[in-house]
Amino acid sequence: MALNLDKVDPQWAWQQFTPSDKRPWNLASAAHLFRRAGFGASWSTLHKCAEQSPHHVIDQLLKPGAEAEQFERDMAGLDQTTLAGGNVEGLTPWWLYRMLHSPDPLFEKLTLFWHGHFATSAAKVKDIRMMHAQHQLFRWHARGKFGPLVHAISRDPAMLLYLDSATNRKTHPNENYAREVMELFCLGTGNYTEKDIQELARAFTGWEVHRKKFVFNEYEHDTGNKTILGRTGNFGGQQGVDIVLEQPVTARFIAGKLFRFFVCDEPTAPADLIEPLAKQLRDSDFDVGDTVKTILGSEIFFSDYAIARKIRSPVEMGIGLLRSLQGKANLNELSTKLAELGERPFYPPNVKGWDGGRTWINSATLLGRANLVHDLVLQMDLGNAPPSSAKSPEEVVDWAIALLVAGPVSGDARHAIVKLAKRDQSREQQVRNIIHAVGTLPEFQLC
Repeated sequence: MALNLDKVDPQWAWQQFTPSDKRPWNLASAAHLFRRAGFGASWSTLHKCAEQSPHHVIDQLLKPGAEAEQFERDMAGLDQTTLAGGNVEGLTPWWLYRMLHSPDPLFEKLTLFWHGHFATSAAKVKDIRMMHAQHQLFRWHARGKFGPLVHAISRDPAMLLYLDSATNRKTHPNENYAREVMELFCLGTGNYTEKDIQELARAFTGWEVHRKKFVFNEYEHDTGNKTILGRTGNFGGQQGVDIVLEQPVTARFIAGKLFRFFVCDEPTAPADLIEPLAKQLRDSDFDVGDTVKTILGSEIFFSDYAIARKIRSPVEMGIGLLRSLQGKANLNELSTKLAELGERPFYPPNVKGWDGGRTWINSATLLGRANLVHDLVLQMDLGNAPPSSAKSPEEVVDWAIALLVAGPVSGDARHAIVKLAKRDQSREQQVRNIIHAVGTLPEFQLC
């Protein structure tokens, strides 16, 4: 059933979620939160969180403690081993390992958001250390302030190489980065002119990459006056970025992208619905973490406008299945399968990143997604799943649906899976068949 966002009251939408009989805080709503703020969670984690207040759980997701700090220390060795290998393709399984095992799933989810927003592909930038350095930049700023992130990415060697701006000379300003910082990173189409792009490109002249590091070549910088988005002066690149960030539309653009990433797959949400988030961004000096907290703790986030209103990306589906079932997998193989489904981290298709939403689903990818579920279920040790309380086939099916599916499953679909489960087979094979059957349901594609 289609839901019209134009009818949503913005004042209601961004109020803090208050559980009620109609919309309780329970295992299902906790599962919804973890699917969006991470990649799913285990049965025991969901039960534990359902016993706490939703806003306490959200606070924990936003401010992880000692366990997350220890994980980062433990990862230092794997980081160095991966970099020492010198193979840029090794970064994908390295990051998948983080997504799968991190006690800070929201951190990984936000890093994935920024990777798609400031998309740079290792297919072109084939240097592992530059791509890793850019990734670390996203991690440092993941839930911080947007302005410093834009300034940092503007001087990032991998980004400059990807957009052919590594040598930007005053006699031939390269417009690629200036165009993308306006169109894709900060303002959106229609909020600037071609002249603005040309003038901002002049401000970036002299920004180069030398020996894989950013350098400023003052002799190649255009020192003349530039007029950028209505302001005139002898601007350099940093001042040019500041002018872009000061535009009121920048906050609305970023708020809209965060809304689509965390709430629903609407390509364009109503302006009056997004404006309260945009105002919060402006008033907080673009504090992304605070805005994400507002989104995750809002009435609209726990409403029918959000629940099961997003299509899982391949990464969300694969890592989500593994995290929910506490499973392990060959991450090199998973990397290859994700590429076949259209989402291989470190390899976005173009500077726009992944379009997401309905583009994830077609006849070919549906079969591939079912095969991925099958392969992952075969690899898993299901010794801890399902819980001991789920004894009958009906109980196991209900457990799998509650753990893995965002929306309601029809009675006919449930009956068909129960019928499958009652075939003469071992308990382990029965559980595997149930999980695979649930993972092929149309409802499983939603989160």
